[in-house]
Amino acid sequence: MTPKNPEKGYVAILGWKLNAIDALERFDRRYVIVAPPWAEDYATEHNIPYIPWDFERLDERSIEIAHILEEKGVDVAIPLFEETVEWAGAINSVLLKKPRLMGQSILFRDKALMKRRAQLGGIRVGIFEEGNNKADVIHFLKRVNQALLKLDGDPNDPIHLKAFDKAGCLGHRVIRTPDDVDNISDDEFPVLMESHLDGYEFAVEAFIKDRKVRFMNISQYVTLGYSVFVPASPELEIWRSRVEEEIEKLIETFDIDFGFIHPEYFVTNDGKMYFGEVAYRPPGFNALELIERAYGFNCYQGIVLMFDPKTTEDEIKDFFPKEVVDAKGYAGCFGVYPRRRVVSELKMPEETEQDEYFEFHELVPPMENKVTKRTAFGTHWGLVYFFGDDPYRMESLLKAQEELDFYV
Repeated sequence: MTPKNPEKGYVAILGWKLNAIDALERFDRRYVIVAPPWAEDYATEHNIPYIPWDFERLDERSIEIAHILEEKGVDVAIPLFEETVEWAGAINSVLLKKPRLMGQSILFRDKALMKRRAQLGGIRVGIFEEGNNKADVIHFLKRVNQALLKLDGDPNDPIHLKAFDKAGCLGHRVIRTPDDVDNISDDEFPVLMESHLDGYEFAVEAFIKDRKVRFMNISQYVTLGYSVFVPASPELEIWRSRVEEEIEKLIETFDIDFGFIHPEYFVTNDGKMYFGEVAYRPPGFNALELIERAYGFNCYQGIVLMFDPKTTEDEIKDFFPKEVVDAKGYAGCFGVYPRRRVVSELKMPEETEQDEYFEFHELVPPMENKVTKRTAFGTHWGLVYFFGDDPYRMESLLKAQEELDFYV
């Protein structure tokens, strides 16, 4: 364990992730993990500083965790998952004596509020509305296509449905016809309904301190919900200066003094950039681990630097490499979802394992034989990791994985 510097900040990590805990063990900041009670035995056994807390329970005792951390001398709380973003906002409004942080965290959690705030800040977004039932979805689908001057018999432009406050692809559906609406269960409402944007979708990871971007990665999606690699290809990296301008708009519009944000954007065929959404926590698909593989620095430690009020300018300069030019190669991963309805074993495809870019996988044997039908983008069964020096070969390799069976 790296010795802790009492002159530096003391941070609370909201959520349980072993990669983050390992990173903090090797960093000079004091830390405590605030996680659900099921983590207690492991934390005790491995001497991990730990406070049990049930993040599901939003009640009058919610302020209690802020005061517990305040009494321990904690400086700031850092959310690891979407479900802890509001908790971090509430806690930091107490620890940092900045009440607006609570409202800011709600903006990051509520996708409809988020889009309205973005619009008020002059950020380009698509058409969107809240939907409370299936009739609302059908009405929105018809109105969007009416606005696009579609004639009877023309194929509809699709619309997208997203959960208000879930991470990433969870609850994300593409609706093309009124019949598609029948597949939505009533308990998924309310939802955010959005028009479809033709063009290229990509993600950004931005480390922010004192309202300035200190490191910015562009993650290139090969197929949304399946595969991503970092840094992006030269064709996407030419947008870097435009992307940085958009991030600065987010900093201004959402009043972001510090932290880590994960926005998603579309670049349309005519060169316009649209804002999709922004999260105030690490992304899925282990993007932080991919950045570390490509650049060599630990992103969890970088996030702590951004949150810690006692971080110095010299520390920041020494910590982050130069974007793109300092990358040692391209790191990518593919999220596996079985293509068969019934499976009995994990069987890595030979062409995957023997490829020179293949590094390792996190797949496990199936717990049951029947594969539940993938609703929307669903949840992958595990990740397969690749690393190499050619972005175009990486892109085609990740695309090729979609045609392979990892479970048979």
